[in-house]
Amino acid sequence: MAVLHEIDADIIALQEVDRRIGARETTLSRKDIDDSPWRLVKVAKRPRSIGWHGNALLVRRRYDVHEGEPLDLPTLEPRGAACGEITVEGTRIRIIGTHLDLSGLRRRDQIRSLIDVVNTCRRDLPTVLMGDFNQWGRATGAMREFSKGWNVITPGRSYPSRRPIANLDRICTTPHWTCVDAHTHHTALSAVASDHLPVVATLNLHKSAAAA
Repeated sequence: MAVLHEIDADIIALQEVDRRIGARETTLSRKDIDDSPWRLVKVAKRPRSIGWHGNALLVRRRYDVHEGEPLDLPTLEPRGAACGEITVEGTRIRIIGTHLDLSGLRRRDQIRSLIDVVNTCRRDLPTVLMGDFNQWGRATGAMREFSKGWNVITPGRSYPSRRPIANLDRICTTPHWTCVDAHTHHTALSAVASDHLPVVATLNLHKSAAAA
């Protein structure tokens, strides 16, 4: 939570925020979240969790949260995504947080599944997809699935956090957005708070998308 306060982002996607065994309780204090500038997008199916397969979404309290949905992904191991629709400054947008397959055997299928969710939704919303893609190459392997109009933002080396060498964490957007800035958040605290450094992007929504 201290690192999140350092970054002070408007929209946050977290991975591995719930334990993987037992009651799957959250590793973050609900009191700390309640006392923070953010609220949860509700996607949890278990009473002690705050996310789905470890993925959770936090958004500024001034934003309206319309709905949250846990998404199942094709998998050989437990994987999923957290999806929410919120209104930011009068515009409804979709946000998705995910953590893809470590082995790589189902990573392409998982990205296709997420793209299908966006393409088949009854609302054509500006969408931001964030998380740990477990893919080293920016435009290789499973990342090639984002070829049709998606913007793939690779802010920098994020893993392992103490001496990062791999670009595993990314932010991907539909064509409604322009990336103004992107970077990894590397501080003394972030280097020990997780095995991944946070990645951060500042996005501008095109006026035509906001008007729609």
